[in-house]
Amino acid sequence: MKSMGVAGSLGILAVGALLALPPAWAQDSPPVRVRGTIERVDGPIYVVKARDGAELKLTLPDKPQIAGIVKATLADVKQGSFVGVTALPQADGNLNALEVHIFTEAMRGTGEGHYPWDLKPQSTMTNGNVEQVGTAVDGRTLTMKYKDGEKKIFVPADTPIVAYVDGDKNDLKPGAKVFIVAVKQPDGTLQGRAWRVGRDGITPPM
Repeated sequence: MKSMGVAGSLGILAVGALLALPPAWAQDSPPVRVRGTIERVDGPIYVVKARDGAELKLTLPDKPQIAGIVKATLADVKQGSFVGVTALPQADGNLNALEVHIFTEAMRGTGEGHYPWDLKPQSTMTNGNVEQVGTAVDGRTLTMKYKDGEKKIFVPADTPIVAYVDGDKNDLKPGAKVFIVAVKQPDGTLQGRAWRVGRDGITPPM
């Protein structure tokens, strides 16, 4: 996976499938995706209650990648936007979006490509440039181009749409809904490398 620098922030904001991890992390254990709510903060330990009810303890690296997640609409997805779309294949071979993430310009290239995703069985993630936005009944069709190919994805009108904004450690507080890409450490603990934090009551849909 590739990553991009973000000047003046706490390092790159990786997704996801991503969610891209810096090369220095590539030799670590496979990433663990955590979806849940920050229950409490005990010193350097962030206690997260996962959606399945499990209580997980995570630490931060020296330069954690933290991004806020805010609500957006289909109107915010424009030609030339760099977005990530989680989708499900349909019987006719087409892709139906489950959610759309709009990256900041500084995050362009993050997790670029088309690959399996674990939100639902058979779900995929496509991160790429929006080449064309087409109108359709009850939604829009996005033609997305990435380094290895191109996909056309139907986005129903009720699809959750979110946008990324810069974040920092102040976002990591009890009650925050989070999506985390973590790596298991040799001692069995989890280190949260990339954090997606919902703002204004939003649950990161990924």
